[in-house]
Amino acid sequence: MFHQSGGCCDGSAPMCFAAGEFKLGQRDVKLGEVGGAGFYMGGDQYELWQHTDLTLDVVKGRGAGFSLEAPEGIRFLIRSDVCAV
Repeated sequence: MFHQSGGCCDGSAPMCFAAGEFKLGQRDVKLGEVGGAGFYMGGDQYELWQHTDLTLDVVKGRGAGFSLEAPEGIRFLIRSDVCAV
Protein backbone atom coordinates (compact mmCIF):
# COMPACT_ATOMS: atom_id res chain seq x y z
CA MET A 1 0.00 0.00 0.00
CA PHE A 2 1.00 3.62 -0.47
CA HIS A 3 0.34 6.42 2.00
CA GLN A 4 0.79 10.16 1.52
CA SER A 5 0.72 12.24 4.68
CA GLY A 6 1.17 15.94 5.20
CA GLY A 7 4.07 15.79 7.62
CA CYS A 8 7.50 17.27 7.17
CA CYS A 9 10.64 15.53 5.90
CA ASP A 10 9.93 11.82 5.25
CA GLY A 11 6.27 12.37 6.14
CA SER A 12 5.77 14.57 3.09
CA ALA A 13 6.93 11.83 0.70
CA PRO A 14 4.62 9.06 -0.48
CA MET A 15 5.62 5.87 1.31
CA CYS A 16 5.13 2.25 0.33
CA PHE A 17 4.42 -0.42 2.94
CA ALA A 18 3.83 -4.15 2.84
CA ALA A 19 0.20 -5.08 3.46
CA GLY A 20 -0.65 -4.79 7.14
CA GLU A 21 2.48 -2.79 8.12
CA PHE A 22 0.75 0.60 8.28
CA LYS A 23 -2.36 1.30 10.30
CA LEU A 24 -4.77 3.62 8.51
CA GLY A 25 -6.49 6.36 10.48
CA GLN A 26 -10.22 7.03 10.47
CA ARG A 27 -9.70 10.15 8.33
CA ASP A 28 -7.42 8.56 5.72
CA VAL A 29 -8.89 8.68 2.21
CA LYS A 30 -8.37 6.00 -0.43
CA LEU A 31 -7.57 7.78 -3.70
CA GLY A 32 -7.22 4.70 -5.87
CA GLU A 33 -4.78 1.91 -6.62
CA VAL A 34 -1.30 1.67 -8.11
CA GLY A 35 -0.41 -1.75 -9.48
CA GLY A 36 -3.06 -3.32 -7.28
CA ALA A 37 -1.83 -1.56 -4.13
CA GLY A 38 -4.15 0.92 -2.42
CA PHE A 39 -3.06 4.57 -2.37
CA TYR A 40 -4.23 6.52 0.69
CA MET A 41 -3.82 10.09 1.85
CA GLY A 42 -4.14 11.54 5.32
CA GLY A 43 -7.44 13.39 5.78
CA ASP A 44 -5.84 16.75 6.58
CA GLN A 45 -3.62 16.51 3.49
CA TYR A 46 -6.62 15.51 1.37
CA GLU A 47 -8.46 18.68 2.42
CA LEU A 48 -5.57 20.70 0.97
CA TRP A 49 -4.97 18.60 -2.17
CA GLN A 50 -8.47 17.49 -3.16
CA HIS A 51 -8.45 19.85 -6.16
CA THR A 52 -5.21 18.56 -7.66
CA ASP A 53 -4.29 15.85 -10.15
CA LEU A 54 -1.63 13.66 -8.56
CA THR A 55 1.01 11.57 -10.30
CA LEU A 56 3.09 9.03 -8.39
CA ASP A 57 6.61 8.96 -9.84
CA VAL A 58 9.82 7.05 -9.11
CA VAL A 59 13.12 8.94 -9.23
CA LYS A 60 16.73 8.22 -8.31
CA GLY A 61 17.65 9.25 -4.81
CA ARG A 62 17.45 8.29 -1.17
CA GLY A 63 14.07 6.87 -0.23
CA ALA A 64 12.15 7.64 2.94
CA GLY A 65 13.45 5.77 5.99
CA PHE A 66 10.41 3.56 6.56
CA SER A 67 9.34 3.06 2.94
CA LEU A 68 10.05 -0.20 1.10
CA GLU A 69 12.11 1.48 -1.63
CA ALA A 70 14.62 3.00 0.85
CA PRO A 71 17.50 0.54 0.20
CA GLU A 72 16.98 0.51 -3.59
CA GLY A 73 18.53 3.91 -4.47
CA ILE A 74 15.16 5.24 -5.63
CA ARG A 75 12.35 7.16 -4.01
CA PHE A 76 8.71 7.87 -4.63
CA LEU A 77 7.67 11.40 -5.48
CA ILE A 78 4.26 13.05 -5.90
CA ARG A 79 3.81 15.50 -8.74
CA SER A 80 0.70 17.65 -8.61
CA ASP A 81 -1.22 19.99 -10.87
CA VAL A 82 -4.14 22.14 -9.74
CA CYS A 83 -7.34 21.07 -11.51
CA ALA A 84 -9.02 23.59 -13.75
CA VAL A 85 -12.36 24.63 -12.29
